[in-house]
Amino acid sequence: MTRQGQQRGRKTSADSPMKSSKMKQLLLIGLVSAATSSAAFAQQKEVVVATTGGAFNQAITEIWFEPFTKQTGIKVKTVVATDAQMRSKAQAMFEAKDVAWDIINNVDILAASAQNRAFTEDMTEFCKQFAARKDLTENTCNPSGVKITYNATLLAFNADKFKDKKPQTWADLWNIKDFPGPRTLPNFGDPWRVLAAALLADGVPADKLFPLDLDRAFKKLDQIKSQVPLWWKTGDQSQQGFRGGDYVVGMIWGTRVSALKLEGQPVQSSYDQAFMLADTMQIIKNSPNKEGAQALLKFYLENPAVQAKFAEKFGITPVSQEAIKLMSDEGRAKIPTSPEAFKKIVKHDPVWINDNQAKMLEAWNAWILK
Repeated sequence: MTRQGQQRGRKTSADSPMKSSKMKQLLLIGLVSAATSSAAFAQQKEVVVATTGGAFNQAITEIWFEPFTKQTGIKVKTVVATDAQMRSKAQAMFEAKDVAWDIINNVDILAASAQNRAFTEDMTEFCKQFAARKDLTENTCNPSGVKITYNATLLAFNADKFKDKKPQTWADLWNIKDFPGPRTLPNFGDPWRVLAAALLADGVPADKLFPLDLDRAFKKLDQIKSQVPLWWKTGDQSQQGFRGGDYVVGMIWGTRVSALKLEGQPVQSSYDQAFMLADTMQIIKNSPNKEGAQALLKFYLENPAVQAKFAEKFGITPVSQEAIKLMSDEGRAKIPTSPEAFKKIVKHDPVWINDNQAKMLEAWNAWILK
């Protein structure tokens, strides 16, 4: 072999480990670059969250979304929709393979329904990182989504209009003689609470409420239908009616009662026969920014101070016991899980409600249009 050939041979044998080393370095750089690009991509894209608007939207943005953006660089955009609109639009976007939102907010019963589960992400893997969190209430993070607060749907009234005797139960809402004035009830595509309130007002014991007797409930609703000038569809709309004096008593969310009180409105409420549900954030399948959406939910669960501030704002119950500890004594006294309030909460049947959701809504829509 010539000297030149020997030199070539030595180069070839020496280059082999060098090339292998370089290949490993390039592969490592590629993996790091991909991970960095993925994180950067999530930051560049905003997270789109559907909310019910008004005071709730303003508070959740200031207390949760803006600090999240400051920490992560991921922007959050909100769109306003009713609960029913969130479900129907999210489902339509998923089926059309054109998803523009990332997160919707429904109550836990609807979030766990077969309908919602069909177009929302299974969060089982995401939730494993919170399995050891003893401060979180049971099933805070679950396959259907992330519970963010527990909120009551309850009886609210203008205290200036009822200075002596005040309405406390659903029977009082139907008692036009002792508690005169226009009423309000919701009409946002999830009527079971109104139907249950009608049955409670008609004398059905709370522990015998389910299955709901729909015929009996609608007959009871016939008695006050003419007294309801506004069937509200959004939380903000429910507040506006109390502000403007359109009604003096009715069914609204506890968050909205707290918001009205902060405005100085003379609105009070009763937890007697209230319904307590958990607001649940769900990520839509094939959403534009799934990683950003998961980061937003993780930020909330990992920050009890954010939960406490949000709960304090609206008089609702946070999902973390650590958050409850951070609330003021006055704030803790208002939440539905206080012993006195909890005894009055109506226990519902989520399985029956989900199984009969379509039937109830069909009957409701037919009745409301009469």
